[in-house]
Amino acid sequence: MRNLHLCLCYAVMLLLFSGGMDNSVAAASDPFPSYRVIQDNVAFWKKVYAEYPSSKGLIHDSQDLGVIYEVISLEENDCRDNAEGNERLQEAVKEKYRHILIALGQGRIPSNQEEKRVAALFGKAPSKERFTLAADNIRFQRCLRERFQAGLVRSGRYLEQIKAIFVQYGLPSDLAYLPHVESSYDYEAYSKAGAAGIWQLIPATGRRFLTISSAIDERRDPIIATHAAAKFLQGNYRKLESWPLALTAYNHGLTAMLRAKNTLVTYERIYQGYEGSRFGFASRNFYAEFLAAREIAKNHQKYFPGLCFDKPVQTKSVFLKNSINAKTAVGHFTIDAPTLAALNPAILETVWQGRRDIPRGYSLHLPQGRIKVGHLAATLPLATDSSPTSRQKSPQAHRVRPGDTIHAIAARYDVSASQLIAHNQLDRDAVIRVGQKLQIPPPQDERQTKKSKTRVASKNAAGH
Repeated sequence: MRNLHLCLCYAVMLLLFSGGMDNSVAAASDPFPSYRVIQDNVAFWKKVYAEYPSSKGLIHDSQDLGVIYEVISLEENDCRDNAEGNERLQEAVKEKYRHILIALGQGRIPSNQEEKRVAALFGKAPSKERFTLAADNIRFQRCLRERFQAGLVRSGRYLEQIKAIFVQYGLPSDLAYLPHVESSYDYEAYSKAGAAGIWQLIPATGRRFLTISSAIDERRDPIIATHAAAKFLQGNYRKLESWPLALTAYNHGLTAMLRAKNTLVTYERIYQGYEGSRFGFASRNFYAEFLAAREIAKNHQKYFPGLCFDKPVQTKSVFLKNSINAKTAVGHFTIDAPTLAALNPAILETVWQGRRDIPRGYSLHLPQGRIKVGHLAATLPLATDSSPTSRQKSPQAHRVRPGDTIHAIAARYDVSASQLIAHNQLDRDAVIRVGQKLQIPPPQDERQTKKSKTRVASKNAAGH
């Protein structure tokens, strides 16, 4: 009996212990635990990423993602008329639910099926205040199934290399799934804030770890940029000692998350109670988005049956001891320019347009197995003329693509944003739209050279 009593006591203690330590046990077994407080959020983002196509949108509560009022149908074509029509539809549907929630918040008894359905979304006996608050928290989210699927396909090019880099830094290899949240593994992605590449590093962060110049932007190279992302995330984790917080800091900023941690200590308490001025919907949901993306990517056959990934990219690299222009590199390595450009996304348009050289110190990526790199690298010619005036003129125009910004386009063509705005007679807000054709002005150094020549000619004519 004594032994039986001891066994029963032990069993009770074990149950109590395991129940009270649910989250810490999960954290010990998985560096990316899924907390109970964000389970609805993770489920929401799985719907956005893998369940509904981009022709659908969710009207939902921004604070409680378990509350989805309606799934609406949208026009998919991005033309201006369709975009305006979609926006009108969103506002009309949101206004419909706002009226219902305000009425329920004023104590009105649900009188029809729609009102009863909305009230039931909030569980049993919700307070009037809950309805009133909800009326101000209605939000629209477009769904992204096709975009996420395309990102999965693209990720095949570099996913295993990226995982290996994180392991090299002693970090969890599952961090390789973060670009699905940041960029959908779009290697040409640019944001309105000027962030670039699959890791969406802003210029200030990029310059801490990478080369960003008028010829090279290493944020665009998925492998080089992954080393920068690894160092950045490693720094976040060392300061915050928690991967949920380190990932949230990737979006929200390390300093702000340190403040939040000093006040509220744990991720769960920060999620529930942090009221930082910039801790909005995106930051609050960033970790849940990562968990959803990781779940889908690791179990892609469940969500996207029969999916075929892009083949891994395999290259050899040539370290350039001297600068070389792109045309010379193409001829010397007997490779077509589009292939060379695809293998070297860090090289900017200014180089391919002939206005800048590929700089010395850059490791040029070439197709593996097809080229005898050693011999060709040893016989690599020097750049014959690095003066800007010997190069072809800047391209005449740029067609605006999704994600383009004035600053990103200006950097791409080595002109200033103010030049680009003035040259295209844009308003002071510099609003641009997808499909718009922007005229590219000559770069500053070409114009300065012309001015200098004009001044010299004038002085000579005047006898100075």
